[in-house]
Amino acid sequence: MEKRTLMKRVVLTGPESTGKTWLSVKLAGHYQCQFMPEIARVYLEKHGAEYSYHDVLQIARLQIEQESQLAATTGQHLFLDTDLIITKIWLQLKYGRVPAWVDSAIANTPRFLHLLCYPDLEWEFDPLRENPDNRLELFEMYRNEIEHYGFAYSLIVGHGDARLQNAIEAVNSYSNLSETLSGF
Repeated sequence: MEKRTLMKRVVLTGPESTGKTWLSVKLAGHYQCQFMPEIARVYLEKHGAEYSYHDVLQIARLQIEQESQLAATTGQHLFLDTDLIITKIWLQLKYGRVPAWVDSAIANTPRFLHLLCYPDLEWEFDPLRENPDNRLELFEMYRNEIEHYGFAYSLIVGHGDARLQNAIEAVNSYSNLSETLSGF
């Protein structure tokens, strides 16, 4: 009987302008697998930078749908350029409320590893970015949420290829650890 390996969903998360998209693309290339782009960016580029609470909920629904479709494909890894934790914090900060189904979706979606990108890169202007001045605060909020849900994570620091190498080492390290633990 053939042993099927479960897809390892690796989330790139962290404040704006911390290299999540770049890392997602590079990691997918390194591991020769798929990555899922940031759904909020795709949505806002299509519908405009002005958005409402209901737009953010639609983004969350699209995130769930797209991830589910990609996870159903074969492959060992799937790299996600952000996930619903960022959407949850976005809803909290902007609107002061988060529907229960968002929390439920976060808690019930399998995660192999979160790569939490530290804001040690210079913030770059982008018309869809809103938070140049509170990146450390946001970083701590993301870390707190990851820990709240009990997800494994690794802190990613460095510039350019060093940042990529740190991410690769984190994925490989956690892969080796999880394989060792599953052998017990």
